[in-house]
Amino acid sequence: MSKAKSKAAKSSVSANRVAALAGVSRSAVSRTFTPGASVSAKTRAKVLAAAEELGYHVNHLARGLIQHRSGIVCLIVSEIGAPFQAALIEAVTARLQALGKVVMLLSTAGQPENAAAALRQALNYRAEATVILSGGPPASLIATCIENGQRVILVNRDEPISEAEVVLVQNEAAAREACLMLRRAGCRQLALVSSNAGTPSLVSRERSFLDTAAEHGLSVRISRAGPTGYATGAEAARRLLGATDRPEGVFCTTDLLALGFMDVARLDFRRKIPEDLCLIGFDDIPQAGWRGYDLTTFRQPLPALADRIAASIEGDLEGGEATRVTALPVEIVWRGSLRP
Repeated sequence: MSKAKSKAAKSSVSANRVAALAGVSRSAVSRTFTPGASVSAKTRAKVLAAAEELGYHVNHLARGLIQHRSGIVCLIVSEIGAPFQAALIEAVTARLQALGKVVMLLSTAGQPENAAAALRQALNYRAEATVILSGGPPASLIATCIENGQRVILVNRDEPISEAEVVLVQNEAAAREACLMLRRAGCRQLALVSSNAGTPSLVSRERSFLDTAAEHGLSVRISRAGPTGYATGAEAARRLLGATDRPEGVFCTTDLLALGFMDVARLDFRRKIPEDLCLIGFDDIPQAGWRGYDLTTFRQPLPALADRIAASIEGDLEGGEATRVTALPVEIVWRGSLRP
């Protein structure tokens, strides 16, 4: 038999052929390949030996469609290469794979039209659930997914979408604490560095920081331009530190912004950190802990986020019903960019 014919024969192997070779029933084959199903050790051994000989593999996609549970979970993300997003994807993927789910990663590259297309793909592939880690599909399309029986979990994006589940961190509380930390460090001239992404999480941090500063009579200069990345933070430093009223304390809404700001502050403006300038970031990406940065920041609870997302998909939450909004606390990571 030619290689092509051999491959074709193996690809068409059915459970009935496995049952015939093993000398068992068709249902015994099904139980052997169903986790948790009851089957004797002797029967299991026969079935597995026959399956190995014939090159048989279970078509999980077909089985899932019959059972109306494909096992596919789509992750929609805008910036796969960003350090925090990469770490979040890794944590969520590992948790879902441990549950036997198949993860489909869809990148939107930060474009709303791509986000909408990604959500349509999730529908086309009969995904069991879609987790929107970042990016902004229209609320109407999210509602369509829910109407079609798909679970939708929004991460750090709280919107009034009926039946969508939301998992976020306490952005407002963290940003408020960031302002108070700078105040306690003796900083009176503050700066807020963010991007023009306008994501719900960034907007929450910005608003809370500014409101807290106003409550305590602190002056804040704002730099909000460009994408959420290192270069935007660097440009913000050139603009803010090049002015006469230089800030003494800076809150950057992400660590990447803070790292760009810090490099320009030290290398181009010879500012000593934390003696001349205090900085606080957000996310606690690996680079924040590097010796060259030693950035004080807020750590997002990746394991807890992943666990909550998995529980939402499995419907395994306390009380047996999903809570629509879950806000997880963040942790202050004290390092050397803030005066004690």
